[in-house]
Amino acid sequence: MTDTKPYDLEEKTIKFAKDAISFVGTCPKTLVNTELTKQFVRSAGSVGANYIESRESLGQKDQTMRIRICRKEVKESRYWLQLFEVTGQVLEDKRNVLIGESSELLKIFTAIIEKIK
Repeated sequence: MTDTKPYDLEEKTIKFAKDAISFVGTCPKTLVNTELTKQFVRSAGSVGANYIESRESLGQKDQTMRIRICRKEVKESRYWLQLFEVTGQVLEDKRNVLIGESSELLKIFTAIIEKIK
């Protein structure tokens, strides 16, 4: 995979993880949100970690597998986001922004997989 700007996607995945952490810090501290936070932060952080791994892959199969994991983790992150208990329009808006970011990342990783094939 040859990127003209190799670090743009890395930065985008870091921003997604940071935005996820920021979001959970503002959510109401309920029992449900506490459990969701653990899952969501792990999956959101895993997107970028696996993308970095894909750039250091051992071959095309390894790279494809890592990008597929990125796509899977983005889907999982979006799932957890939809389950959070939020109060007020501000939190709902933040959640929608994150869902939008996850959709964008999903499209990017899907396109990369198609390009690698």
